[in-house]
Amino acid sequence: MKTMHAVAVIVALAVGAAWAKIPPPPPLDEKGKAAAEDKKAKDAAAAEKAKTDQTAAEDRAVKNYQGNMKKMGKPVPKPVPVVAKSEPPKGGAVAPEANTAKAEQKAKADAKKDEKKDAKK
Repeated sequence: MKTMHAVAVIVALAVGAAWAKIPPPPPLDEKGKAAAEDKKAKDAAAAEKAKTDQTAAEDRAVKNYQGNMKKMGKPVPKPVPVVAKSEPPKGGAVAPEANTAKAEQKAKADAKKDEKKDAKK
């Protein structure tokens, strides 16, 4: 068992030493920069195509499901709209219970607890 640990440590040190000696890649020249921009544009186009393909596949699946439900004579459930998550206000996140009745009740209960603690002192 000790030899396994020793071998693992030696291998880790050897890999670390070899990795440290690898020089950084040279800076890109004009051709390299142009190729990188072309690759970035192609990747963006591929991502957009993948997104549209995913949306089309989801639509086909929904239509298939709804068609099968109609064939079986079952009611087709209505889609539930998904509300986009709103952005938190500038300056920090809002507390999860901010501006609710539950938060007010909790604050009152906390205040009562604090008063009891102060009264005991």
